[in-house]
Amino acid sequence: MSFARFISSRITLKSKRTFSKLIVRIAIIGIMLGLGVMILSIAVIRGFKQEIREKVRGFAGDIQIIKSDLNNSYENSSFIPPPDMLSRLKGNTHIRGINAFATKPGIIKANDEIEGVVMKGVDSTYDWAYIRKVLVAGKVIDFKDATEQIMISQKMADRLKLKVGDALLMYFVQDPPRKRKFKISGIFSIGVDEVDKTFVIGKLDLVRRLNDWTKGEVGGYEVRTDDFDKITVTADWIDVKLPIILKSHTLIENYPTIFEWLGLLDVNTVVMLVLMTAVAVINMISALLIMILERTGMIGMFKAMGARNWTIQKIFLYNAAYLIGFGLLLGNTLGVGLGLFQQATHFFKLDPGSYYMSFVPIKFVWTDVILLNIGTLFVCLLVLIIPSMLVTKISPVKAIRFK
Repeated sequence: MSFARFISSRITLKSKRTFSKLIVRIAIIGIMLGLGVMILSIAVIRGFKQEIREKVRGFAGDIQIIKSDLNNSYENSSFIPPPDMLSRLKGNTHIRGINAFATKPGIIKANDEIEGVVMKGVDSTYDWAYIRKVLVAGKVIDFKDATEQIMISQKMADRLKLKVGDALLMYFVQDPPRKRKFKISGIFSIGVDEVDKTFVIGKLDLVRRLNDWTKGEVGGYEVRTDDFDKITVTADWIDVKLPIILKSHTLIENYPTIFEWLGLLDVNTVVMLVLMTAVAVINMISALLIMILERTGMIGMFKAMGARNWTIQKIFLYNAAYLIGFGLLLGNTLGVGLGLFQQATHFFKLDPGSYYMSFVPIKFVWTDVILLNIGTLFVCLLVLIIPSMLVTKISPVKAIRFK
């Protein structure tokens, strides 16, 4: 063991100075809270982004293929896909599902209330996996049942005072206007107002009949991928394979407001990391300066015995490293422990109307935790080199006399 490390261990573990002990404890608590908050901040932001993204993905898919025209309304322009288009698209290993759909605006009338909605028509091959997860009551549409069935959101059901099994009338504005009677088969809750307040789910065949389409016509296709981070690349690949009359849109393009808001969360994360790191650094600088000033006499004796400035600096840097390491250990325990507790219990709740979900979501990426620990340790030690240079200004004669 080197001289600097030996002396550092003695003053770290066996110091009896009351004042410096108090300052050291404050510094450790500062690092603990700073790292814990940073870990939780990143985990919460990642959790928010994943949960909200999965909600929208579950309902609308990752990429939509629609007709390339100037139609910006909720009612799709119809097209008949080329015979080999779907088989070519399914050849991409990143594409895990393709579902036909069509949308048509309408007005629901029930219990003396009216509500403007958009009916999303799907067929029997539709992937119901996500909708089943968010079912509040009832079941998904049964395509073997000849009854016209519809699924509505919990928000809409509360607004119109409806429940599973109730009947409602829906008016479709076209020439001539048409109305249809539906039975509610299920009630879902996506948790995203842009979806819950707008969409209901019905049968694609009904949309075809209302629009006088042929059996093969669709309004579009929803494409589900296995990696959301690569949807832009996948969408570009799909565009190359599509005929000129069709185009693809990613989920980010279809819901720009939601994803712009999620992007702003990254800015908040950076600000939080900078502030917490600054707090940890300031605490450690204060602690190091006080430890150096309290041990002025010791520094003077070591200098008088021939110790170099850098050797004495290393004593205090090793001391700081011990304290930072202890603070990091406590910070990891606090941040990761509280995060795992929230993951298991959903103890901390949120207002779904404001945050799209009823609890604080947590997603740990362990590389984030490791990099935060390494970054905090590196930044603190790097910054502490400057205050440790105070050692070079201490005169052995004056220090020993002061002692």
